[in-house]
Amino acid sequence: MADSSGESLGTVIVAGLANLAIAVAKLVAGLLSGSAAMLSEAAHSAADTVTEVLLVVSVRRAGKPADRRHPFGYGKAGFFWAMMAAFATLVGGAGFSITHGLHTISHGEELSDLTLSYVVLAVSFVLEGISFLKGFAQVRGQARKWGIGRLTLLSRTSDTPLKAVILEDGAALAGLVIAALGLLGSQLTGSALWDGLASVLIGVLLLAVGLALVAANVSLLIGQSVSRPVETEIRALLLAQPEVVDVVELMTMYMGPGALMVAAKVDFDDDASAAGVEIACDEVDRRLRAELSLITQVFLDPTPTRRQDQSS
Repeated sequence: MADSSGESLGTVIVAGLANLAIAVAKLVAGLLSGSAAMLSEAAHSAADTVTEVLLVVSVRRAGKPADRRHPFGYGKAGFFWAMMAAFATLVGGAGFSITHGLHTISHGEELSDLTLSYVVLAVSFVLEGISFLKGFAQVRGQARKWGIGRLTLLSRTSDTPLKAVILEDGAALAGLVIAALGLLGSQLTGSALWDGLASVLIGVLLLAVGLALVAANVSLLIGQSVSRPVETEIRALLLAQPEVVDVVELMTMYMGPGALMVAAKVDFDDDASAAGVEIACDEVDRRLRAELSLITQVFLDPTPTRRQDQSS
């Protein structure tokens, strides 16, 4: 899917600033209250802040222009740094939350006044919600543009920074609710089990998000194709050219966030001259880029169909 790197960068920066402020507030509340869930939430927000920094690097690196050594550009560097951001979620967030929660369950804890913790959780929910809504608005706009569902776009988009913000902010909102329930459970029962269990659940949630983002970026690094509806549209645009008889083979690959390469074997009309084929190729290239802004490179190979080869 085509995505605006500038819009995505703004979404990432908003999320990063929100996470930094939230991490500090959660850390203070966690240290004062002694809550494992609050400290896990602080680790969660700290990991998210590191993630946002790496996502900014991802957007910047992917935007570098092509040079002699990298003629296809640096787009895939964006996928690499986005994958590093996912690892930060796994190690910094999930690892700490799960281990600290298990330690709390087995060794117990002493909770003090939780008023500040509840206030921090409430304020954090509002800030995370603002960040989530900004990212969700971007997803909704792109889904409307392409005429597909929001979940479909989110699962297939090459804009990994946007996907990371949506998943991490969604996990953050769920984690805040879990932390609040864990605090309330321990406060009502006097048992550290509920607070420790909340910490473990927050870690499991982060583990799922981290693994999902790693898998998405690995797929893009290997060479993921565009979604079927967009591929169908590309094929239709190729066939709309009068000189094109058939599209023998069509291959697509994301070269970076919102940057798609199209390679096709095209059967041209036998009556078309060599000059006519050249003009048709240039027209197809121009039309594809004009209709689908995500297409940055087009390679066409004039190829007769097998049926024509056999008949000749």
